[in-house]
Amino acid sequence: MLIDTHCHLDAAEFDADRIQVIRRAQQAGVRSIVIPAVCRSNFQTVRDLAASLPGGAYALGIHPLYMLQADEADLTVLENCLQAWRDDPRLVAIGEIGLDFFVPEISTPALRARQEWFYTRQLDLAQRFDLPVLLHVRKSQDMLLKHLRRRPPIGGIAHAFNGSFQQAEQFLELGFALGIGGAMTFDRALQIRRLAAQLPATALVLETDAPDIPPAWLGRDADGRRQPARNEPAEVARIAQELAALRSESQDDVIAQCARNAVRVLPRLNGLLPTDRV
Repeated sequence: MLIDTHCHLDAAEFDADRIQVIRRAQQAGVRSIVIPAVCRSNFQTVRDLAASLPGGAYALGIHPLYMLQADEADLTVLENCLQAWRDDPRLVAIGEIGLDFFVPEISTPALRARQEWFYTRQLDLAQRFDLPVLLHVRKSQDMLLKHLRRRPPIGGIAHAFNGSFQQAEQFLELGFALGIGGAMTFDRALQIRRLAAQLPATALVLETDAPDIPPAWLGRDADGRRQPARNEPAEVARIAQELAALRSESQDDVIAQCARNAVRVLPRLNGLLPTDRV
């Protein structure tokens, strides 16, 4: 039961061949795709797209990279959508939300504070609507954890995790799983590969972040040089294979455990999947 727990399937990069992309994912064994929103303009889009897919799910939130274009009215729209769609079984999380202290343009002290304001307001909504969160985690692990510790457990997924073992353990203690995707497939990604190999099997979920974070085998020219490449949800199958090799486990066991982990941290997924296979 392959689950891509983080895929921006609504992205413009898929406009020309989205149906074929979905078909390739299904042929690769992907049975569920979680599609996170990034701003108010794609709330309805991700909902409609998820509804069109067997096993399709979505999350609603304002991404920190879209924070400059957002204001309090966007949070009101988010709250209204969560209220209106709260009984939709395909709505599985608040996301993609979080903090990005890597991009210089939004990492000044004033803009970090603005990011935190959006983040904490969305954590408030997660508590109110009893939903887990999909966290954008880039050079911001400690601050994300600081705000999470101030609240009752929320849980969810720390997407594209690349922190320390200590930070990983703190997210796990707060009810999170860690998203593992294309970055793990590069030999030079030593920290991510160590985390993937050594953390408990219950800690990890599979993801692609498609069309972003393409795995190592995409975008190579005839001479082996890296070229721009588009990631796809079908690649989660080979990502699972790479994870299994790192952990010296069978691919089937890794896929099954990651699916169980996904359902544990995103409980509404349970109603979208044939549960006898999870």
